[in-house]
Amino acid sequence: MDYLPDQLVWEILSRIKKTVHRNSISLSCKRLYDLDNEQRQSLRVGCGLDPANEALTSLCNRFPNLQKVEITYSGWMSKLGKQLDDQGLAILANNCPLLTDLTLSYCTFITDVGLRSLATCSKLSALKLNFTPRITGCGVLSLVVGCKNLTILCLIRCLNVTSVEWLEYLGRLESLEELSIKNCRAIGEGDLMKLGASWRKLKKLQFEVDANYRYMKVYDRLAVDQWQKQAVPCESMLELSLVSCIISPGRGLACVLGKCKNLEKIHLDMCVGVRDSDIITLAKNSSNLHSLSLRVPSDFSLPLLMGNPLRLTDESLKAVAEHCRLLESIRICFSDGEFPSFSSFTLEGILILIQMCPIRELALDHVHCFNDAGMEGLCLAQSLEALELVGCHEVTDEGLQLVAQFPGLKTLRLKKCLGITNDGLEPLVGSYKLELLAVEDCPQISERAVHGAAKTVSFRQDLSWMY
Repeated sequence: MDYLPDQLVWEILSRIKKTVHRNSISLSCKRLYDLDNEQRQSLRVGCGLDPANEALTSLCNRFPNLQKVEITYSGWMSKLGKQLDDQGLAILANNCPLLTDLTLSYCTFITDVGLRSLATCSKLSALKLNFTPRITGCGVLSLVVGCKNLTILCLIRCLNVTSVEWLEYLGRLESLEELSIKNCRAIGEGDLMKLGASWRKLKKLQFEVDANYRYMKVYDRLAVDQWQKQAVPCESMLELSLVSCIISPGRGLACVLGKCKNLEKIHLDMCVGVRDSDIITLAKNSSNLHSLSLRVPSDFSLPLLMGNPLRLTDESLKAVAEHCRLLESIRICFSDGEFPSFSSFTLEGILILIQMCPIRELALDHVHCFNDAGMEGLCLAQSLEALELVGCHEVTDEGLQLVAQFPGLKTLRLKKCLGITNDGLEPLVGSYKLELLAVEDCPQISERAVHGAAKTVSFRQDLSWMY
């Protein structure tokens, strides 16, 4: 090893991906130890960091070129020692001049003081805060003011972030490319308006509202109405995920849905107020769409809403089929299986979508209109490689046996399907047509029946969901 050039040794070390293996090889000789210390750019630590501040100081000194650091205290208990605190973040900021990517998870001792220390990290471009309950909007504001290169920001369950001046400041910077806000109780749909001109560069937005705990400001009609007065230039948006959001006609997030011209992936989960017109406008403007995921709120399944114009119908699916000819992945889920006859979409609409687009991945969750006739329709899906059926009770053995005729299917997942028995899998046994078969919580399928039905099989049985 002494005669190998540094560049070659660096190349060898770069091919070792697992941290435990890098740690082992670095102990084999002093040269490898020194080169590994110099080359190591990422670090992930957690409950074993004890005493936290002293241990972090030692690690920062050992690895002077750290760019990505993740500190997670998932599963932490007081007997494991004191967590990293504000002083620890000051140590990190002072000893990692190249820091660009930082993740703090379950760091419950950190306050706004620690975030202000991170404001000196001028190269920081990505920050993720997951359940750091002591920080507030003031701390986030001080950080974004100092870190003007911030392009990725993720806040998950930051319960005390109530003020949103930091969103307005980021809007003026126009540098944000990815924003994720999940279950931050005091941040509502109307607050996203404060991003202003920053919408222009935003490529990825994940916004999830805590449906079990909404502040009244989420329903503040005035805040949402102001969206009508502001243009939402989101032509750069590639990925959009909205969970438990309120979509108001002609305003708010409905404006975003209609202007994402380069959108490739969209996920709408339990979003109240989505109409056919929203999906149709989205489809007409998003010809590059590759992935569509819809989880329809149970309210849409109630008979009281049969004549409600807010219901999504086949018109949405037909528009997607007509305008989104690059669609490869689709997931449709009905959150409430109690009213199968009132599902928004019909089998006709689903089959039109599948047959007109090059669908490679299809997942149907409690879509009760999908039956054996739907399985027969999939025989014409030339591009279909992966199929997942969850709670699709109308599919029987007769329909499942058609899987052997699917031209390109490689992966099949069955979960909580009551109408399928061992007989449905019989044509697959010994054929090894499938690369993977996963059966989970299907009461009429035994573990014996899956053996030999695919090159790789997975079986799990827990029927507590039935009782």
